[in-house]
Amino acid sequence: MTQQQEKDILHLVESSRDAIVCSIDENGYPNAKCMFRAKNEGLAAFWFSTNVSAIRTGQFQKRPQSCIYFADHEGFHGLMLTGRMQVCTDNETKAAFFHPGDEKYYPLGPTDPDYCILKFTAQSGNYYHGLAKCLFEVKEFGK
Repeated sequence: MTQQQEKDILHLVESSRDAIVCSIDENGYPNAKCMFRAKNEGLAAFWFSTNVSAIRTGQFQKRPQSCIYFADHEGFHGLMLTGRMQVCTDNETKAAFFHPGDEKYYPLGPTDPDYCILKFTAQSGNYYHGLAKCLFEVKEFGK
C-alpha cells in the first residue's frame, strides 16, 4: 500500500459522516444499515450509538462478526473494513458519547436502558479506487 493510498483511505473515513454497518441475522444473511459515525480512532476502532432494542444490536450480541463500509460516490472510492462489533451498555461508555439533544431518542438520558454504544474493532480492509483494489490488515496500516 502506498502512502497516498493510506492518506486517501483516512480522508475517506474522516470526510464520511455515515457508514454502512453490516450484521448477520439468525438465518445467516447479511443485514445493512446506514449509521452515523460517532467517533473513530484511525481505522482501528469505530463507535456508533443506537438502541438496545434495535434489530442489529441483538444480531451483534449473537454474532459479533461484522463489517462497515465507507463510500465516496463522486470520487469512486470505497472502503470495507471487516472485524467484530461489541455492544457496550456500561454507563461510563454511554455517558462519553451522549450529546445534548439525544434525549429525543433516549428520554432517560445516558443511563436510558434502551441506549447503547456499538464499538467496531477492525481487523482487515479492502480499499477500492478507480480500477485498483488494495487488501490490507489494519494492524499494518500506517507502518
